[in-house]
Amino acid sequence: MPTSLLSPSSEPKPKQNITAPLAKKIPHTMAIHDHQRVDNYYWMRDDQRSDEVILAHLKDENSYADAMLAEQKPLQEQLFEELKARIVKDDNTVPAKDGKYWYHSEINGEQEYSNYFRTTSFAGDHKTLLLDVNARAKDHEFYDLGDISISPNDQIMTIAEDTDSRRIYTINFKDLNKLSNETDAQDAYLTDVLLATEGQIVWANDNQTVFYVKKDLETLLGTQVYRHKLGTPQADDVLVYEEDDHSFYMSLDKSRDESQIYICLHATESTHTLTLSADEPEGEFIELLPYQEQHEYHADKMGEHFYIVSNYQAKNFRLMKVAVDKVDDISNWQEVIPHRKEVLLEGIELFHNFIVVTERENGQIRFIVHTTRGKNSGHQYPLSFDDPCYFACLGDNPEPNSTTARLYYSSLTTPGSLFEFDLATGERTLLKQQKVLGDFNKEDYQSERLFITARDGVEVPVSLVYRSDMFKKDGTNPLLQYGYGAYGITIDPDFSSQTLSLLDRGFVYVIAHIRGSEMLGREWYETGKKEFKQNTFNDFIDVTKALVAQGYGAKDKIFASGGSAGGLLMGAVVNQAPELYLGIGAHVPFLDVLTTMLDETIPLTTNEYDEWGNPNEAKAYHSILAYSPIDNISAQHYPNILVTTGLHDSQVQYFEPMKWVAKMRELKTDDNLLLFKTDMEAGHGGASGRFKSLREKALEMSFFISLLPGKAS
Repeated sequence: MPTSLLSPSSEPKPKQNITAPLAKKIPHTMAIHDHQRVDNYYWMRDDQRSDEVILAHLKDENSYADAMLAEQKPLQEQLFEELKARIVKDDNTVPAKDGKYWYHSEINGEQEYSNYFRTTSFAGDHKTLLLDVNARAKDHEFYDLGDISISPNDQIMTIAEDTDSRRIYTINFKDLNKLSNETDAQDAYLTDVLLATEGQIVWANDNQTVFYVKKDLETLLGTQVYRHKLGTPQADDVLVYEEDDHSFYMSLDKSRDESQIYICLHATESTHTLTLSADEPEGEFIELLPYQEQHEYHADKMGEHFYIVSNYQAKNFRLMKVAVDKVDDISNWQEVIPHRKEVLLEGIELFHNFIVVTERENGQIRFIVHTTRGKNSGHQYPLSFDDPCYFACLGDNPEPNSTTARLYYSSLTTPGSLFEFDLATGERTLLKQQKVLGDFNKEDYQSERLFITARDGVEVPVSLVYRSDMFKKDGTNPLLQYGYGAYGITIDPDFSSQTLSLLDRGFVYVIAHIRGSEMLGREWYETGKKEFKQNTFNDFIDVTKALVAQGYGAKDKIFASGGSAGGLLMGAVVNQAPELYLGIGAHVPFLDVLTTMLDETIPLTTNEYDEWGNPNEAKAYHSILAYSPIDNISAQHYPNILVTTGLHDSQVQYFEPMKWVAKMRELKTDDNLLLFKTDMEAGHGGASGRFKSLREKALEMSFFISLLPGKAS
């Protein structure tokens, strides 16, 4: 049932007997390009996270936040129970066939994590427990299960686990011949243990050799690929490749036909791939093709040909095909799908007789099936869905010889659905749809897609949803606007059962598809980064103004939220247009952009130069300086702000929001709430487990709801 707004009450003010923590100021001068900055809170950095003064300050901030939120605690608990009550406690994934077995996961009761099984049929015959994740996680405050991989002969399983939330994974090996049907037998684990890895394993076809990426524990970059032989200590592993250019991320992959092992190097604007025959694990990795700056591509192999999604002379990418022995010369490549100015080619999935192509036009995902063999070779057709605005992606399709493909589908009003398509006919079958417990009825909710004209005349896509019987386009509803806008990552409009708690209280929920994503193609990304980064913030602000002007939200009930690079968005927006927002949620926010990008000892910094610019160059320095949230805090009124982070975050260091909050406390001229919560166990992804993470969501929701002139219950 919808929950109405109660009678108006005054906005919360800090209680007179509770004092916000004030951090000491130790001036630290930084000078470059004839420009000088003074950072009074530089001392907060502690790479080891062991400084007692810093830890004490974080705990004081937590205590202060808890005290200021004490009156909201009943609402937090109510929201948590609401969110939890919508989740099906006993659930399982649809079995997927990989080789001779079918694999699926199950979760039951109050379990936080799924357990993994395999069977000999889709119906579940000869069911065997592969991994009891809850047992593995029970002794850890934080637990993340990374990749699980099975050897080609189905006999050995690898398990990657992170128990510190630093994305540093330990890999264990398990003999599946020693498993029983009921228990996760400890004696099935081999003595092989691989420490300090990226968490990814690729098997050679001999079932005895694996390749993995080892992490540098200082920079947290994966720069080395090692070869490990089962039954030998990690100390004997062989370094097979090392990358000295730290602007690249490194990963491993295996070709669709399982004949090749790839080392994949990805910078923001460039790709490099090395390859090795999976049948010759002791051979040498060689370049797939010569490295070329600003050439981004993804290559996969099926039989005697490579299929390559490439931006070579194609901003929005095109699909190329080339014989295996001619792949290293681009002049030999044959065009399969040409470049199109209005269509972004996002990726492909290869099957023996088909290629499923993922495209995006005018912001909307679509899938085109190309028949590559048989009497209908050359035929192509789209896979169809019902809603005009939705999110969809390829599901788990491990078998290249399959004649069906699974796709995941969702919209702002439609729960996640797994479809199976017959690739020959396009006929679709619904295998499963996410259940939402309670009185949820999708017909109660309405979604819209708008285009908002930004200040420079560009039209920005916007997706929004509201509860039909609680919405009036008269400027009275509270509105929460979400944004990200970086790395070319597109936030598609998909379903969230958590958002229902806001919609049922009259909120309008908005996703602003601002520049910095690839919603409208590659140019949409390129005009939202580096020297054009201000477009990201302008778009977000202009969307807010337009939605208020059009009556979608009340001007005094507007909220905004973002995390990580979206937290940078929040930091910039509150500096540039603080008057627009009643409350802000900033989660693991990237706020100290200039200082971080000048410090190459901080994890991942060098990978980011193509995103933000390299401030060692004067032009990039001044471009970043113009918007860097911590450098642009001024003596002005700011909205109510809730900041959350994790002490062990490896992506955005805890001291970025810590410094930002300290400086904000020093300079802001209002009495609005500024609260900073640090999870002393978590990292960039927040709390682990399906129920624990709901508390973070309930915290933000209760913060927003409690700020409303008419509080909601």
